[in-house]
Amino acid sequence: MAEKIQVFDIEGKKAREIEMPAFFSAEIRLDIVAKTLEAKKSMQPYAPSPVAGKQHSASGKIVRRRHVWKSGYGKGMSRVPRKAHSRKGSQFNWTAAEVPSVRGGRRAHPPKAASMINTRRINKKELKIALLSALSATANKKEIMGRYENITDKDITRVPFIVDSKLTSLKTKELISSLKRILSESLFEKIEKKRSVRAGKGKMRGRKYKTNAGLLLVTGEKEEVKTSLVESKKAKNLGVSDLARGGLGRITVYTESAIKELQKKIGEIEND
Repeated sequence: MAEKIQVFDIEGKKAREIEMPAFFSAEIRLDIVAKTLEAKKSMQPYAPSPVAGKQHSASGKIVRRRHVWKSGYGKGMSRVPRKAHSRKGSQFNWTAAEVPSVRGGRRAHPPKAASMINTRRINKKELKIALLSALSATANKKEIMGRYENITDKDITRVPFIVDSKLTSLKTKELISSLKRILSESLFEKIEKKRSVRAGKGKMRGRKYKTNAGLLLVTGEKEEVKTSLVESKKAKNLGVSDLARGGLGRITVYTESAIKELQKKIGEIEND
């Protein structure tokens, strides 16, 4: 007989029971999830202009041989490229250019955009296993407690958290109150989205604030959640990076409509 799970109404009370989807009891493969997250990483490439520090009239190095035009013989100068500002016969008023050690020169080892482009790839079958693992971890008490160090066995009495689709029609204040009743107020306070000022020099480098992952609310195609206090994601766009942000076992609330769409999505993946 298939296991049943509860669906809660917006008051946090049991509304009905549904059959537990198979993906909530799938094997959790930590190795494949880690591989998938590495393949999904992205970084904004940055680098200086390819001609930075090279836009000048200097060419070649100054040689130290006698009877050679533009020779630096006997002048006590280093053999670096130089640009001439003026000259009188064979005497030059020139300035060093291009090399890293001089004013206006290029950088010695600048950041290279090619090194910042993630070329890792993941197979379709591995991606499917990773998604099933991430979904299963949201319904696994051991994985959830392993991810959140401040959560105990008493805080989690029932997983996964599935709610009536009416939840998405609530206004922000009512939505938060409803989630507190469904999860319990103590659990919600431990996982709610928080922002703090970063310690150290990062404050001066465009990353003043740090935010935690917080709660994830998975909704159906026609459901909209208009609040930034809770991260929401549509079932059709749900990925491993969302479910495993910060590690496997992220506390996730699914609407009943989202569960149906996920079953359809998993079925289509298995048929590919």
